[in-house]
Amino acid sequence: MRNRRSRWIAAPVAVVVALVLAGCTQTQLQGWMPSTSGLTNHVDRIMGLWTTSWIVLMAVGLITWGLMIWAAVAYRRRKGQTGLPVQLRYHMPMEIFFTIVPVILVAGFFAFTARDQAIIEEPIEDPDASITVYGKRWAWDFVYEREGQDPVYYQGLQAMNDPETNLIDPDSLPTLYLPTDSSIEITLEARDVAHSFWVVEFLYKKDMLPGVTNHMYFETGSEEGVFRGKCAELCGEYHSLMLFNVELVSPEEYDAYLESLEAEGNVGAIDESINPFSGDGSIDPERDENVDTTEGE
Repeated sequence: MRNRRSRWIAAPVAVVVALVLAGCTQTQLQGWMPSTSGLTNHVDRIMGLWTTSWIVLMAVGLITWGLMIWAAVAYRRRKGQTGLPVQLRYHMPMEIFFTIVPVILVAGFFAFTARDQAIIEEPIEDPDASITVYGKRWAWDFVYEREGQDPVYYQGLQAMNDPETNLIDPDSLPTLYLPTDSSIEITLEARDVAHSFWVVEFLYKKDMLPGVTNHMYFETGSEEGVFRGKCAELCGEYHSLMLFNVELVSPEEYDAYLESLEAEGNVGAIDESINPFSGDGSIDPERDENVDTTEGE
C-alpha cells in the first residue's frame, strides 16, 4: 500500500518538474548568467557549476521550508490545550543529521569548485595569441605579442561622460581584440594600484596587483561580437569609468588589426615605467590625483 501511494505521489511530481524544466528559456537554464554557451571553453563549466549549486540549494530550501511548515501545523496549539508541550533537551539522530548534511554540502561545493578552478587555471603551453594587459587609473593598455616580430601596443585613455547626456560613448572605450577559435594567454599587470580584469560575458575575473604578474588562459569559440569589460576592484575616484570593450574577430581580422597598430608606429614593448595616464609619456595633472599641481606657484 505504501509503495502504491509513493508511486501516485511521485508521478505527478515528476510531470510537474518536467513541465517546469521544459518551459524554461535558455537564459533561465543557464541561471541568468550574462553569457552564451561556447563563448569560451570555460563558460559552460562555470554556468554548470552555478546552476547545479542553485538546484541543490533550492532542494535543501524546499525540504527545510517543508519541515518548518509541517512542524508549525502538526504541533500547533489545539483548542483547549494549556501549558507547554513536552520539552526535549536534544535529539541525537537529528543533531547528527544537522551536522553531517551541511558538512557534506560544503565539502561538495568546495570539491567541485576546486576542480573547475584548477581546470580554468591550467596554463596553455603554446597559445595562438598572447596579450599583456596593463591596468592603470583609469584605463587600459594592451600589448600584442607577435611571433618573430616586435610586439605592438594600444594605450587607452580614461572614459569620460558626455556633459550633456552623462553617458559614455562606447566607441571611445579602449578595445581589446581577440581572435576567434583560438587559444589565448593574457598576462595581467598593474601600473599603480590594485585593479581587476573582468570580461563580463567570460564569467571570470582576476586581480591585477602591483609587483605581481597574473595570467588568464582560455580558448575562444566561433562567435564574433563586442563584449563588455571593466575593472572589478575599487581603485580610486574614477573606478566606475575604467571600462573597455572586447571584440572577438576572425584570425584574419585580428592580424589586420595588429598590422594597423604597426602602421601607426605603436611598435615595441612597454612596461610599468610608461606613465599610466597619457599615451605620450607625459603626466596629465588633471588625470593624476597624486600629482602636486601647486609646485612652482
